[in-house]
Amino acid sequence: MTRVLVTHARIRTMNPAKPTAEALVIEGGRILALGDAAEMEGLAGPEAQVIDAGGNLVLPGLQDAHIHLLNGGTDLVQTAPLYECRTPAQITAAMATHAATQSGPMIWGAGWQCGFFDDLNLTCAVLDAAVPDRPCLIYDGNFHNACLNSEAIRHIGLSDDTPDPPNGHFVRDGQGRATGMLHEDAIYWALDRLPKTPPATYHAGLRAGQALANSHGITGILDPFIQSHHVGIYANAARLGDLTLRVAGAMSVTPTDSVESVLSRLTALRAAHPGPDFHLHSAKFFLDGGLENRTAALLAPYADAKGGNAPLMFPPDLIRDLFTALDAARFQIHVHCIGDAATRAALDGFAAARAANGPWPALHQIAHCQLVHPEDRPRFAALGVMANLQPLWACNDPIIPDDTMAMIGPDRADWTYAFGSLLDAGAPYCLNSDWAVTTLNPFEIMGTAITREPPRHRGRAKPFFPQERLTIEQAILGYTTHAAAACWRDGMTGALKPGYSADLIVLDRDIFTCDPYAIAETEVLLTLFKGRRVHAAPRFS
Repeated sequence: MTRVLVTHARIRTMNPAKPTAEALVIEGGRILALGDAAEMEGLAGPEAQVIDAGGNLVLPGLQDAHIHLLNGGTDLVQTAPLYECRTPAQITAAMATHAATQSGPMIWGAGWQCGFFDDLNLTCAVLDAAVPDRPCLIYDGNFHNACLNSEAIRHIGLSDDTPDPPNGHFVRDGQGRATGMLHEDAIYWALDRLPKTPPATYHAGLRAGQALANSHGITGILDPFIQSHHVGIYANAARLGDLTLRVAGAMSVTPTDSVESVLSRLTALRAAHPGPDFHLHSAKFFLDGGLENRTAALLAPYADAKGGNAPLMFPPDLIRDLFTALDAARFQIHVHCIGDAATRAALDGFAAARAANGPWPALHQIAHCQLVHPEDRPRFAALGVMANLQPLWACNDPIIPDDTMAMIGPDRADWTYAFGSLLDAGAPYCLNSDWAVTTLNPFEIMGTAITREPPRHRGRAKPFFPQERLTIEQAILGYTTHAAAACWRDGMTGALKPGYSADLIVLDRDIFTCDPYAIAETEVLLTLFKGRRVHAAPRFS
């Protein structure tokens, strides 16, 4: 078996017992040893394949523990990108151009921003001008809202008297007619009735998503919203050896589930997909929606002129019962929480499960943590609950208007994305992207985590509560050892040490020492997954 020598490197292992090295040797897809260059050259032997890192920084492969990889990759191959649109006319033009290239029965778009579009200026009429003859659906950038064209409204049978589904809303005009705008679970009601994406498109999407992730140094993920079609696509890729990163998955749980139905379904899926490259180990809950469409659940009412509040998407007794049963069955629990009421409800559910079942190293997770009441910050550490954080959101965007801070109000403003305070309170944590909601580029995300400012290519903006900045060391831990733990693969990945998988990256700069504002501009020169190249700049090809 040919050994691989990585040499002339500045290796940061993320292993406190041996934090640095000059070279390492790979055998059989795993790290054989690390040490000084001469020692490793002798161990590798004269027949070894040599990778000269050119004095560059080498890190463990990065892991994103909250990324919709298959959905985002599928968007790359079938969906019109609307992220730069600022007017309805621009959406119409983008969708018309895209539709002209598509021959299938369904037209997709994604990425319109709630700062520019709302229930009033985005309706089916905007899409009808571009796509009059086929169903069309366009998601917002958060994927919590979507708009249909008239043909899609007709196709799914959305009438004047169709009731809102649980945890969803069909927006209607003054005459009671559906405008095409959908909030939250109304999207899934529509998707169940719209033409389906064919498997071949999903397979192409997975290849595209993996290639993009590998190009940014990502060698492991957790997909936090696994549905039936995800299972088949990921499992097939794992069976064929086509995965270029490891995939963990959180299986969807809904308020219509009972303890019996959840345990039956999730236990069967976990047994069928135990890993190591594709494993299903956790359950996904949405306890609320988002501030943009006023479905985030807050402890006190919204602070803007409209006021009001949103209910939890699961009743507290069902949260308690499901969390307790899943915890007892040794599933990890992964919970979407935007508002502080949702976060408190999740923590209460975890406390009930812990009281019933005792502690174990589940690393249950609360994702997003946009608004966490200060009294709840120490509960993460006390309950062993991981804060699953998306730092790219923790900045003032110089381009997209943001109404959410008015909804939060001045009295709660500095609770918003208070990531430094969570870490100071001892919360376990990991960092990630939530792609395709935002970029999956971990260096832009780490840069924002430590500056609380947007990447330079977006323009300058006042730092967003700079007292909540993380250090570069905290940020890198959040993408390596901590992320590996979040995905339940920290015994084999997340650090560079003997016996671990040879997942590593070579960077074009030392992100430990460079200008913090330059971290976002980092390029990955080489990505190895199990010791094989899955991304390489020309000099490493």
